[in-house]
Amino acid sequence: MAEWKGTYTALVTPFRDGHIDEAALERLIERQVRAGVDGVVPVGTTGESSTLDYEEHVRVIELTVKVAAGRTKVMAGSGANSTKEAIYLTQRAEAAGADATLQVAPYYNRPTQEGLFQHFREVARATRLPVILYNIPSRCGVEIAVDTVRRLAEACPNVVGIKEAGGNPDRVSQLRAALGPRFWILSGDDALTLPFMAVGANGVVSVASNVIPREMVRMVNAFAEGDPGTARRIHARYYPLFKDLFLETNPIPVKAALAMMGLIAEEYRLPLVPMAPANRERLAQTLQACGLIRSGAAPAPQTRRRSATRTV
Repeated sequence: MAEWKGTYTALVTPFRDGHIDEAALERLIERQVRAGVDGVVPVGTTGESSTLDYEEHVRVIELTVKVAAGRTKVMAGSGANSTKEAIYLTQRAEAAGADATLQVAPYYNRPTQEGLFQHFREVARATRLPVILYNIPSRCGVEIAVDTVRRLAEACPNVVGIKEAGGNPDRVSQLRAALGPRFWILSGDDALTLPFMAVGANGVVSVASNVIPREMVRMVNAFAEGDPGTARRIHARYYPLFKDLFLETNPIPVKAALAMMGLIAEEYRLPLVPMAPANRERLAQTLQACGLIRSGAAPAPQTRRRSATRTV
């Protein structure tokens, strides 16, 4: 069975003139492969999945699988707040050749723990892909309880891990105690990666690795290989970046950062909009301090954005 440890990049979805910028996405994936990440995660929160229609969602997964070409794993974001929709997207991800599916807790409808259990169980039964649960209560309004995770792992052999973005290292300890050493736990917060790994997490699904993939790989690998000093030094150097990439709602700052670095056009889909000028200036200063851009290399964002209606 595949191991789900190390550094996984939650890819942005670049746009140009209202459409997916496939050439830019290919370049981003190649950059991740060259940096040695363990995997990439297309169409998660950072990939603006909620504003892509179904055809676009599947296309991003297909393109990611094609470009990755087996050189790094593809953990496709295919969760939804509708079980039927999650199954549809997951089966399309499996057909496209993804290596695993990332399944976010259903949002807005706030199911009970029994509802969460039945939702994830139905998705897991509908695919042969490894299922990585995604706990992010700040966005979903509901937490996947530790006991619900345990029930799912016992009921569904392909539920093999969780992306934990609840911000609480104690929950990592609880998960590890309840699920044992063979269940994969990945931090969902860059700034908490080392604290989480110290109590049993196996790595990170990272936003910052869009910007600094090689450095995130070095940090995670150093800690895993028994060199916490090096890991702490990398963490300290880039901690301001970890924080400033969340000055506003993800993925607004990370797309702004990538645009300042000349890697993508800075374009969003409503209801996301460009950063406020003061926050943008602070982010630019942090990028400069980290040696990622030169002074003055912060072009203004594009203003064209497009809303999207999800259709099968």
